[in-house]
Amino acid sequence: MKLFCRYMPVSWGACLMGAMMLLLAQSPLYAAVTIESWQTKNGVNVFFVETHAIPVLDISVDFDAGSRRDPKGRAGLASLTNLMLARGVAASKVPLKEPAMTEAQISDAMADVGAERLSTTGMDRATVTLRTLSSLAESDRAIRMLARQLAQPSFPADLLQRDRARAISGIREALTQPNAIASRAFMEVLYGTHPYAFSPTPESLSDITRGDIDAFHRRYYVAEMATIAIVGDATRLRAEAIAEELSKRLNRLPAGQKPAVLPQIAVSVGGGRVIEHPATQSHILIGMPALKRGDPDFFALTVGNYILGGGGFVSRLMQEVREKRGLSYSIYSQFESRMQEGPFMISLQTQNAQKEDAVRVVMETFRQFMQHGPAEDELTAAKANLVEGFPLHMDNNVKMLALVSMIGYYGLPLDYLNNWPDHVRSVTVDHVRGAFARKLSADSFSTVVVGDSQ
Repeated sequence: MKLFCRYMPVSWGACLMGAMMLLLAQSPLYAAVTIESWQTKNGVNVFFVETHAIPVLDISVDFDAGSRRDPKGRAGLASLTNLMLARGVAASKVPLKEPAMTEAQISDAMADVGAERLSTTGMDRATVTLRTLSSLAESDRAIRMLARQLAQPSFPADLLQRDRARAISGIREALTQPNAIASRAFMEVLYGTHPYAFSPTPESLSDITRGDIDAFHRRYYVAEMATIAIVGDATRLRAEAIAEELSKRLNRLPAGQKPAVLPQIAVSVGGGRVIEHPATQSHILIGMPALKRGDPDFFALTVGNYILGGGGFVSRLMQEVREKRGLSYSIYSQFESRMQEGPFMISLQTQNAQKEDAVRVVMETFRQFMQHGPAEDELTAAKANLVEGFPLHMDNNVKMLALVSMIGYYGLPLDYLNNWPDHVRSVTVDHVRGAFARKLSADSFSTVVVGDSQ
C-alpha cells in the first residue's frame, strides 16, 4: 500500500482511505445469509434467519389464501377475510382456556408490548406480519395474540359491515382513477376467466356474508396452506418455540382432502380494450402472462428486462419513447412472477393525441430487442447495476423477512440469496434472447388504453 500511495498526487491519509475503500469495493457487499428450515409438529414449514443486530423479531405467516382463491362472484373475499382476522378472537377451548377478545382489546394488548401487526393480501398469498421486541415477556404475549387471530377469529358481524362499507367506498373512489381502471381491465384481458382476472367490485363485496368469510377461513387458513418466516434476535431453539406457538392452534384439512387445484392459464392470443375516460393523458398497459416463480429463465429475464424497460433512464424504452421522441414522461417494463404465470407488462402515460405513436414506438422497440437482443455493453452494465444494488434489498430485517417469506412460500432454494449475484453474472446475450423468445411474443400482447379519444 505504501508503494501504491508513493505515486499518488494526494496526502498519505487520503490515499490510505482511498485504498481501503477500493479494497472494500472489491469485497463482498454482504455476508452470506443462512436460512434454516424445519417443520412444526403440526406440519407447517418454517424458515429462520438468526441476526442479533437489534433486539427485535420480525415474523411473517403466509397462507395460500390470496385473491386467486376468490370464488367467482365473490372477488374481495380473500382480502376481507385477512382484514377481519384482527377484529376479534373467540375463546379458546380446553386445555388453553383463553378468553375471547374484542378488536379494542387486541389493539390495546399489542400496544402494551410495543408490537406492530400488519396484513396484506396479494394474488397468491395472504400475509400477516408481526414486529415485536425480542424480550421473552413482550414477544410471548404478542406471538400468542397473533396465533389466536390466525386460528380463532370471531368475525363479528358489525365490524364486517363496517369493513365492507370502507372497502366499497375505496373501490368506488379507485374506479374514478384511470390507472386503477387500466390495471383492472388489463388483468381481465390477460386472464379471462382465471381468478387472476378477478377484481373486487362494490357488488361482489356486498354479496359477501359472514358465512362466506368463515368458510373461506376454515378452508384455507390451515396448517397445510401455511408457511412461517422468522428473522431476528432469537436462537434456533427460541425460533422453534415461536413457530410451535403460531402453528399449534391451526386446524388441518380433513383426511383425504387436498387444496383446490386452480385452472391453468390459457395461452394469450392478443387482444385489447379501449376505455373512454376524461383524463388529460392516456394510460397504456401492454403485455401478456409470462412467468412463474422458480422458472429457470428468471435471471435471464431479469437482466434482459433491466435493459429493455426496468433500468430507468438507461433502458431502451425510456431512451426511445421519452428521450428521443418526448412521447411519455415515464415508461417501464416488468415481470411479475407468481405461483402461476404472472404478467409481463409495459406501462406508460402519454398525451391522448399521441397514444397511437407511443404504442407504435413501444412495439418497434420491443420487436427490435426480441430480434437482436441486448448488446454486450448493455448486458455488462445491467448485470453490474443489478449485482451492486442487490444488497439494498436486504439491508434491514423487514426487507430480509420479505425475501425469506418469499423463498419459503414459493419453495425456492435456501441458498437463493447467496447465489443470486452469481446467477445474474452468468447471464449471457444468448440466455436473454432465448428466455425472451420462450416467454414473450409481440403477436400475443394485449393492449389496454384508458383516456379521452376526443
